[in-house]
Amino acid sequence: MDDSQLIKACKKQDRNAQKALYERYAPAMMAVCLRYCREEEAARDLLHDGFIRAYTQIGTFEGKGSFEGWLRRIFVNLALENFRKEKQKNRFLEEYGYMIDNHTYEDVDDLLDIEDISREMILEMIRGLPTGYRTVFNLFIFEEMSHKEIAEMLGIKEAASRSQFFRAKTILKNKIDAILRKKNGNYNEHR
Repeated sequence: MDDSQLIKACKKQDRNAQKALYERYAPAMMAVCLRYCREEEAARDLLHDGFIRAYTQIGTFEGKGSFEGWLRRIFVNLALENFRKEKQKNRFLEEYGYMIDNHTYEDVDDLLDIEDISREMILEMIRGLPTGYRTVFNLFIFEEMSHKEIAEMLGIKEAASRSQFFRAKTILKNKIDAILRKKNGNYNEHR
């Protein structure tokens, strides 16, 4: 069955079609979930909740654009809802998301030399970031959102989004540098 046939059957709540759709898209959606969740179990919960939401909202898919893109938006939005709930519980951004408005940030992308580090290791480092940093980093890098869009979505100032992103990149750079120093022994510590 192609996607359009699966979608039609899912709109009729056909359990076999729902299962087939899950099997087809679960690996890609799990990758999205893992970017937003620190622990694999939380990512599996998000995957489950995301597919339930997709099945209940599949009637709104009009066939414009890719189905995978539509599905991915559901998962990202659900991850953001979870982030907002977590934010309300622990007030993470209020405690750690402050920004000194006059601070200028250096772009550290060019300083990262990661060819010797596996993709899985990098994703694990991203999952290990504090919640606010991880969320902003994922939205900016993987969802290609602007800091203005991120700020509006998360209910923070644009400067706080930039600050969170800069701090996430700095943490990742330091972790990568440490791994490279350990692997290469002669890696310049003062890069």
